[in-house]
Amino acid sequence: MKNINLLQYAVKYLSKYNSSKRNLKRILKSKIQKSTTIKKERYELYNEIDNVIHKLEKNKLIDDQKFTQSKINMFSKQGKSKIYIKDYLCKKGIEKNIAEEELKLFDDQNSNWEKESALNYAIKKNLLKDNGNIEKKLGKMARAGFSYEICKEILKIS
Repeated sequence: MKNINLLQYAVKYLSKYNSSKRNLKRILKSKIQKSTTIKKERYELYNEIDNVIHKLEKNKLIDDQKFTQSKINMFSKQGKSKIYIKDYLCKKGIEKNIAEEELKLFDDQNSNWEKESALNYAIKKNLLKDNGNIEKKLGKMARAGFSYEICKEILKIS
């Protein structure tokens, strides 16, 4: 019965949020810790997590590759850098090779995306106005993860 509740909780969570396998495992572990204090029950539920993840994968409810693709698309439109996206994906438990492979694929399909993303970032942060210190603007963009060359191009520095 507890296994069904864990599976139901996972499906309910996935209906609201997109998640990676490792992130979902973390969330399920957290749910178990909050829901029971009996060590034997906790142990049994912890052992069921891998079965739940496997069932979700089998039914295509969770897929790290699709999760990675959707996050790359979303963040590129939001004005995030390649470095930021890689870091985010690693924090969510995506394997480094999957993240790099998907970023390379996205880069091949959209060769100019990082410049567009940097431009979006600069517009959002009001960095294109003539007032202010250029070093501060460069620093802000560099901390956001954009390369020096892209920053120079966006801020029109010679």
